[in-house]
Amino acid sequence: MQIKNYRDFWAGILFMAFGLAFIVFSREYTMGTAAKMGPAYFPTLLGGLLTLLGAVISFLGLGKAEKPVHVDPTGWREVSTILLAVIAFAATLPSLGIIVAIIVLIWIAAPASHEFKVRDTLIATVVLLLLSYLVFVKGLELQFPFLPKFLDR
Repeated sequence: MQIKNYRDFWAGILFMAFGLAFIVFSREYTMGTAAKMGPAYFPTLLGGLLTLLGAVISFLGLGKAEKPVHVDPTGWREVSTILLAVIAFAATLPSLGIIVAIIVLIWIAAPASHEFKVRDTLIATVVLLLLSYLVFVKGLELQFPFLPKFLDR
């Protein structure tokens, strides 16, 4: 059997690899029951679903290819820009707070898109700041520093 859609096939393989890794690494914890879930219950369940989803996606990527498949080259500039944005977020969060860290993340990552526009990025920044505040600070009450340390009293 041939691979009809390389992107679907390899995405499914990647999903299966992550799902199996979740299952394997969660075996170190107690599973529990559905009524009294242990620490391994959710990662194992999630890993199983991710593995199943990956198998379906990979299977759908198999078949007879109608025409030669062209695989686009990897955009290393975009990948490295996103990676840099995540590293900058992690580095700025403890000392500068979640507001500054999110702004740094968005404004480093946004130019990686071929459709980058300053107005759209400003709107995304405001919306993501508001949602992050509501979900993480108010809703989940996570103990992120909200403001930079020198502004927090």
